[in-house]
Amino acid sequence: MLTLAAALVLAGCKRGEVASLDAAPPPAPMSAPSGFAGGMAMKREQSLAAPQVEQAAADAGQSQQAPLQRYLAVRQDLNVEVPPEQLADAWGKVRDLCGRLQCELLSSSLLRETPQQPGNAMLEMRVAPADVDKLLSGLAGVAKVVSQNTTSEDKTAEVIDVEARIKNRVEFRDSLRLMLRDTVTKRTMADLLAIQRTLSDTQAELDAIATQRKVLEQQTSKQHIQIQFMPTRTLSQGGGSYNPMMRALREAGSVLAESVGVLITFLAAVLPWLLLVGLPLAWLVRVMWRRRRAKAA
Repeated sequence: MLTLAAALVLAGCKRGEVASLDAAPPPAPMSAPSGFAGGMAMKREQSLAAPQVEQAAADAGQSQQAPLQRYLAVRQDLNVEVPPEQLADAWGKVRDLCGRLQCELLSSSLLRETPQQPGNAMLEMRVAPADVDKLLSGLAGVAKVVSQNTTSEDKTAEVIDVEARIKNRVEFRDSLRLMLRDTVTKRTMADLLAIQRTLSDTQAELDAIATQRKVLEQQTSKQHIQIQFMPTRTLSQGGGSYNPMMRALREAGSVLAESVGVLITFLAAVLPWLLLVGLPLAWLVRVMWRRRRAKAA
């Protein structure tokens, strides 16, 4: 009996120890050091923000490396020679060629040859850069280019300034329109009229700036080309060589006629003064001479 009681007591103690072990709370997790969680958050934010920063830096680098678009106003002045009998035909062919290209004819003139003066012609146009070579090739087929002068003027600063002014005026105009549409804010009639006047002035200024931008676009998007046609100058006449004496003999009649014309002009200018001043002066000199002669006698 004593042995059985001792065994029961030992079994109860072991069961209590097991129950106490099962009921014990789990061990508390190890607390992280102070600042560890914040450091992890900062690292996570930095890892998320790093691609954005790199992209922004890449965009900034591209914007800095991208070349600035330049706006150039290019002008070409050409002098060409054409045989006198082919001058009008060559002028017409170049003008028709301009009509088939991206070309805007600004002005044209033709003076045919007469016995008094040689003929000449002129074409002024704006040509797209892609068609300049085609125009010059067509010109070389009908005339001889004796001189070509090309000039270029940088309009970049002027274009940038005009575009900035347009953007500024557009934003100001839109803000004025919003103020007129605003029905919440109470404004007097004088305020509304002032806003309306300012809006009208802003729109007029915007239209003027837009016109200036169109002019700059025409100057920079196409080349200004002016062609002066002249008859071919030859140093031979009738198959013979150039002779200054023969030329002087041929021009003697015209030189004599010009000299006679100059003399007639001189007499016409001097004769009235001879009648008004010369005759009274001659009469006075004659009277004084007679008096002196009479005193001497």
